[in-house]
Amino acid sequence: MVARADWLQSAADHRGRVRTWTQPARERKARGEQHPVHDFLHTYYRLSLGKLERWHPGFGVALEDCAEARRLFSARTYRFNSRSLTADPSLLAPKARQRLEFTFRLLRNTQTRSPNFACHGMHEWAMVYRGTAVRHRATVPLRIPQEEIDLLVESRSLCCTHFDAFRFFATEAQPLNRLQPDLWNREDNEQPGCIHANMDLYKWAAKSLPWVSSDLLWDCFELALEAREVDMRASPYELSSFGYQPIRVETAGGREEYENAQRLLCERAKPLRKQLVSQLARVLAVR
Repeated sequence: MVARADWLQSAADHRGRVRTWTQPARERKARGEQHPVHDFLHTYYRLSLGKLERWHPGFGVALEDCAEARRLFSARTYRFNSRSLTADPSLLAPKARQRLEFTFRLLRNTQTRSPNFACHGMHEWAMVYRGTAVRHRATVPLRIPQEEIDLLVESRSLCCTHFDAFRFFATEAQPLNRLQPDLWNREDNEQPGCIHANMDLYKWAAKSLPWVSSDLLWDCFELALEAREVDMRASPYELSSFGYQPIRVETAGGREEYENAQRLLCERAKPLRKQLVSQLARVLAVR
């Protein structure tokens, strides 16, 4: 059992580490400012800044009970005994268990596939194809004329495997993709070379709280932040005013640079995906 003073220190350390991200995000929001790269991580993924700051030990760790524990941890997911508390999967509601089972299957299946590094970040280009839905138009301009964007999309072999990226393709670009991923076949399509699949490890860790540890959640967040920056640097947006130099995937050199970054992210994601699969397997074994 982890003593009260020790786990309170772990919770404080986590909160301090995470606030290097959450405090600037709060300040931007208070000023009404938008960040075309970073805001994605707390709007699309939708884990509140407060929940990101809150520490959980993960399944299998018992904490010494105290007044702070009763305030910080919910009886819906934690079992309180006479002197201790622990996250208890037997408290899972059927629908919550089903969501964890889906997450486990998706991550395990992704883990077993060979990575594909041939997409070269074209999903962001397909999203702005024909200029009908340019998401960041109000924040940053395009760095490439619309006509050149359209020609590049039409000239490249689109092979996006990620449903949540593909569904934001411009309607006219979707038929150009080799696959037609949807919600129902995502377990069959996602693969570990995909920058969005690796970014999504943060989403799946967040959806698996409190059963996975906040340390693992934060590691997944840091990977997601790096992946998001690569993702947008390879986009057709002009981001130099935010300190980002483009990865010019419209050139052979840029495509090689993107693939190298993609491979590094894939390697960093491997142990995190493995940890998530392992922790979820332990949780789901409890009835």
